[in-house]
Amino acid sequence: MIRVATIGTSAIAERFADAVSQNDGIRIDVAYSRDAERGRAFADRVGIAGTSTDLEALLASGEVDAVYVGSPNGAHAAQAQAAIAAGVHVFLEKPATPTAAEFEALLAQASDRGVVVFEGMRNVYDPGMAKVVELLPQIGQVRLVSFGQSQYSARYDLVLQGETPNIFDPALAGGALFDLGVYPLSALIHLFGVPESVVGSTVTIATGADGAGAAVLGYPDLVAQLSFSKIGFSQRPNEIQGELGTIEIDAITQPRLVAITLRGGDRAEHRIDGADNNMTYEVARFAELVRGADPAPDQQRSLAVLRAVEAIRGA
Repeated sequence: MIRVATIGTSAIAERFADAVSQNDGIRIDVAYSRDAERGRAFADRVGIAGTSTDLEALLASGEVDAVYVGSPNGAHAAQAQAAIAAGVHVFLEKPATPTAAEFEALLAQASDRGVVVFEGMRNVYDPGMAKVVELLPQIGQVRLVSFGQSQYSARYDLVLQGETPNIFDPALAGGALFDLGVYPLSALIHLFGVPESVVGSTVTIATGADGAGAAVLGYPDLVAQLSFSKIGFSQRPNEIQGELGTIEIDAITQPRLVAITLRGGDRAEHRIDGADNNMTYEVARFAELVRGADPAPDQQRSLAVLRAVEAIRGA
């Protein structure tokens, strides 16, 4: 049994707890929060027995095998370092860390300690993405990809009122690119590998974070267009255009309708019977890695995404 402690009490941590409950061989034993009352309330909501307000003591206790880091993005690296130093596996909520250099450092540290560092990127482990991979050969040489994720955030209303919520706080690595843009980026790199070139531009909002943006990524034989926003919304499909046909994906975060239209006009729609909470698939993958599967492909994809993020931001 893989015994997990959660760090963070947000809605995404609740979804993680639900995903864990759908997987055998892994469970959450402890909820960590600096605020005892908040930690207890979270634990009660999701059915966790133990709580802790002392992360160092928890990691040294020998009572947990892994931690889920669901804290604000800017805290990920330091908390992961502490866990790795204690010989504890790490599941990082996306984005893994604010910079590629920080993630590379975690990978080196984890290798030395013999533990796993993993970024949860739910869409690449989803059965809908597996269906896309299955269909790709039918459309021939891919030439143009257009992926996007735009979802208006209610917390932007707080920004308009002069506040700086965590999700839009640049000091905590907030913004649309880290929150939503990493989904189409991860899908692209999962499907087609590391791009040769990345150029992008973002819209800066009052807090100093990016609220929206777009990028063009170049490959030897194809071009990809990506868009992302937390200050607008879109329901457009995602497209992969090949010389023989086109694949449409309804939602890049959770593909549930994948359609293929061949150049001659033949069309087939594939409805995906997947979990409502598709974090369950990334939890299953993490458990596989902890049990000995090779984490290198997952880690290299995450690293490539962070490097692309830095290129889009002009860092």
